[in-house]
Parts: sequence; structure tokens; C-alpha cells
Amino acid sequence: MLDALFFGAHPDDVELSSGGLAALLAAHGHAVGIADLTRGEKGTRGDVEERAAEAAAAARELGVAWRGNLGLPDLGVDRHDHGQQAAVVTCLREHRPRLVVAPDPEDAHPDHVEASRLVERACYLAGLARFDAGPRPAGDDSGGPSAGDLARHRPERLLFALYRGAARPHLVVDVSAAWERRMRAVRVHQSQLDPARGPATYLTGPGFLEEIEARARSLGALIGVRYGEGYRVRGPVPVTDARALLPTGLEGGVR
Repeated sequence: MLDALFFGAHPDDVELSSGGLAALLAAHGHAVGIADLTRGEKGTRGDVEERAAEAAAAARELGVAWRGNLGLPDLGVDRHDHGQQAAVVTCLREHRPRLVVAPDPEDAHPDHVEASRLVERACYLAGLARFDAGPRPAGDDSGGPSAGDLARHRPERLLFALYRGAARPHLVVDVSAAWERRMRAVRVHQSQLDPARGPATYLTGPGFLEEIEARARSLGALIGVRYGEGYRVRGPVPVTDARALLPTGLEGGVR
């Protein structure tokens, strides 16, 4: 059972968008998992085996308890495909996270958009007693029983992690304490980052890592911290304890 489960369309997506939050939660003692929807087999650089090894190494850098791959088709993620819905529902019912983090739907990459909608849909379907996902699909290496053998489960909260989109965040998380861990996890993906190891892509362009830092610095500045990650959420964020609204760590209420 996991406290939080992060979904990425490709084996480096979580590191690039929400790795700081994953590392923070893990450092606080929460059970955190990452589910990569595809193996990135259609990507310009790196093969499936290399990317899987990098994903496993990055998970160790972040300190998460579990990482698996659902084996969905790269460039073929489809929110309307029942088999893909079933794969994500199975993962949710098996790991029973309270928090799910998905890609933001306002993204340039079509797989990120579809992954966002697929995970959002699956979070609802996983709570339906009569949704029988059937046997675990071929290519899914996440282990465990099929969804048909698992009790229904609906996560309590779903966040959408901002990456390159222009959407304004609803939440900004201070990830300053986990920044170095997040960047070590990003740098593990040398098949995608090293200009000498394949054709040029957006990730191999000059200044890419600096761009990641600049984005995090900009988000952090919104809440007065060094590094931040932005998230969006559907519906109101409940506040059940009014003390959560009182700032901490401030002297005289002035930052």
C-alpha cells in the first residue's frame, strides 16, 4: 500500500515535473511510488532497457519505495481505451494511494495530455464496484493480481503536475530541501540528456538543466522560497483544520 502514487507518461516525466514532491514525501517517511505508463520506446534517444535502468536508478535517488511500468504504447496513450483504463485501475486498486499525481493536461506532448486524462478517468473508475478490469495486460511489469481480484479504491486527492505549460498553479510546493535529490534523479537519464549519445532533442539543448532550475526558482518566488513545484487541482482544496491557514516560520507576519 502506498501513500502517494506519481504517474508519468514516460520514464523521466516524474523526475522532470514532480520529483521534488516525491522525494519530500519519501523523506518524511511516506510510502511513495512511481508508475511509468510507457517504456518510451518511440523516443528519439535511448532503448527500452537503458531507459528502464535509468528509471530504477532515479527512483533510488528520490528514495521512493516502488517504481513500475504499465507497458502502455508510447505515442499511443488513449484515455478511451478500456485495456489502458484497466491497467491504471489495476495499479490504483493494488497500491491504494491516498494521493495521486498525474501530468497536467495543458502540455505540448500528446502522451502527457492523454496520460493526464487517462489517470483522472481511472481514479474514478477504480472506485466503481462493477468496473472489472479483467486480467493484467501483457507488458505490465508492476506485479500483483489483476484488478478483478482487488477491492475498489478511489484516491482522496488528485494533483496535476506542471511541466512546461503556461497554466498558473493552484498550489506551489516548497521543494528546496529536496532540490539536489530531484536534480540527481534528473541527471541519471543520460540517454536523454547527453548530446554525444544521439540526435539532438529539446532535452539536449544548451541550457536545458538551467531552464529547469529557472522554472523552479520562478515558482518558488511566488511563495517566497528558493525552489518550488507547481500543481493544479480540480475542485476546491478542503481545509479541515483552520490552523493550516496560519503561516509558519515568519516573524511578525512579515516575510
